[in-house]
Amino acid sequence: MTRLWKNQAFTIAHADNGQFEGAGLRPFFEYRDLGISKATAGAYGAHVIRAVPGMESPAAWHSHDLDFQMVYVTRGWVVFEYENSGEQVLREGSCVLQPPGIRHREVRHSDDLELIEITSPAEFDTKDEAAP
Repeated sequence: MTRLWKNQAFTIAHADNGQFEGAGLRPFFEYRDLGISKATAGAYGAHVIRAVPGMESPAAWHSHDLDFQMVYVTRGWVVFEYENSGEQVLREGSCVLQPPGIRHREVRHSDDLELIEITSPAEFDTKDEAAP
């Protein structure tokens, strides 16, 4: 039986045995699950996300139905556009908190982009949106 601390299980994810998968929200990204969803019964999710070299974003406006979404860039750069904030260039060391329901789009990124995304809950709906 797994021991829980305030509804969370102890978990560790190491890069050397982690695998990236193409199955995810966006086909131009690959995702490495960090095990947070399983350890929190879906209350939170965390992934390392990296660009698929040579693939571009269609720059489609969308929003997410969730309570929390944070992105931290560990390598490369990405340009997001947010309603009421315009285009934002995030580079290594940049962090953005994307408020629930904010309309946004990924405009472009470097081939070596890698970032960490933390969400709550782990699974959430994404809705196509008109440009603000």
